[in-house]
Amino acid sequence: MNQPGILIESSYIQEKVSSLGKQITEDYRGKELLLIGVLKGSFIFLADLARKIKLEHKIDFLRAASYGNSTRSSEILDLNFLMKESIEGKHVLLVEDIVDTGKTLNKIYESLFSQKPASLKLSALLVKEKVHRFAYPIDYPGFFIEDHFVVGYGLDFAEKYRHLDYIGILDENENPHPS
Repeated sequence: MNQPGILIESSYIQEKVSSLGKQITEDYRGKELLLIGVLKGSFIFLADLARKIKLEHKIDFLRAASYGNSTRSSEILDLNFLMKESIEGKHVLLVEDIVDTGKTLNKIYESLFSQKPASLKLSALLVKEKVHRFAYPIDYPGFFIEDHFVVGYGLDFAEKYRHLDYIGILDENENPHPS
């Protein structure tokens, strides 16, 4: 197994997360903020971002998957809300690892909107700028990237590479099941 080539170094990620945390702190001062992380890919980004938000907030999770063992987004979507309490009337910040096609996020947003939060915004570490078709604004974007299959900093391929402290591009030869 080869190490993925570096696309975004760890130091740049940490600078961006600090900047996002500062902006979110300013925007949500005086409001009851609930961060909802989309598992599994966002967990590292969420943990780092939560520590950079300098106001009290709650954290919850939901699970959504559309990849499996392929490097292409699939039509199959598994959505499992793990949240224990209602989001009605709360200021919700959805924390996502990557906006790829936007299909997963569109479905999540529709479901969350139906629960009547006071506000619903999105922070995504990565945005594939030429392929995403997300119907809503990306309020707190991290990095805009080309259409590569990326891993690291929580993102995986077949549960590998999540532990990397940088964002890397997966070698196409690493994918045993190309679509």
